[in-house]
Amino acid sequence: MNKIIRATKKIKHKLQTSLNRTGNTVFPLNPELPLPEGVSEAELRDYLKSVLVTDAPPQEMANYCDQDFRRFVYTYGLVRDVSGKCLELGANPYFTTLLLKTFTQLELVLANYFGSHHADRIVQEVRYTDFHTGKHCSIKLESFHFNIETEKFPFKDGEFDVVLFCEIIEHLLIDPVAVIQEIKRILKPNGVLILTTPNVSRLENVSKMIAGANIYDPYSGYGYYGRHNREYNKHELHLLLNHLGFTIDAMFTADVHENHANHYCSVAQLKPFLKHRELDLGQYIFLRAINQRKARTKKPAFLYRSYPEDQLEYA
Repeated sequence: MNKIIRATKKIKHKLQTSLNRTGNTVFPLNPELPLPEGVSEAELRDYLKSVLVTDAPPQEMANYCDQDFRRFVYTYGLVRDVSGKCLELGANPYFTTLLLKTFTQLELVLANYFGSHHADRIVQEVRYTDFHTGKHCSIKLESFHFNIETEKFPFKDGEFDVVLFCEIIEHLLIDPVAVIQEIKRILKPNGVLILTTPNVSRLENVSKMIAGANIYDPYSGYGYYGRHNREYNKHELHLLLNHLGFTIDAMFTADVHENHANHYCSVAQLKPFLKHRELDLGQYIFLRAINQRKARTKKPAFLYRSYPEDQLEYA
């Protein structure tokens, strides 16, 4: 009986592996990674997996790096040719920070938010293996500490050439337009905004809806900022940033984790219906936008409701 059970599990595993591969090959959801010149994917992964924040569980850090490695590299690809002063919002746990410190010319300023009980500046020790020398290193990273939804950013107008706003917008509760207006305030004219976020229109969500499964994020033990409170698709981000005076310079979707769309329905059977949207189905959205125009003063009606009519603007 045990042999039969083991054989059945092997067959199911092979079938599921095949289905997962199908989910990744029917649609082009895996753009080539923009690796630093002369650096292999394995070398870069090993480097980032050496990053460890003091007091953080080492295995949890390693798992996070493995799971989100591709996201860090796609983000790096959006700024690798940019220079100047760069604010990284939500820098902890510093995988992107170390990637940018090692392989770009950016002058990094860091910001985090861990709750109202922290001071307005925090310092965290980060250990890592130096990419070039192989030596074990330790660095103390200081970051500004503030809630981007309820506090004015502690920076001057036009202070930054680049702002990284990665994996944050989906967590916001109150007013994403106000947050991006603050980002716009501290960006120079023609400054660069890098925004990444989960794609609500990802292939897995399409499959879930067809199968009758729920696509919403579970409640989190880390509180209301620990869950995704509102996810976006490419079209919405284009509308939102255009409304706020940004010009999209680059935008694409990509898978980062293993694709589980075939757990819910056959992806191959979806192809005729989704072929025209095949570039919109990746798990994450990656975009670079340029601060080129004045923002409109009202809120975009596609994103807000139950506000006085004179505060809303319809496209």
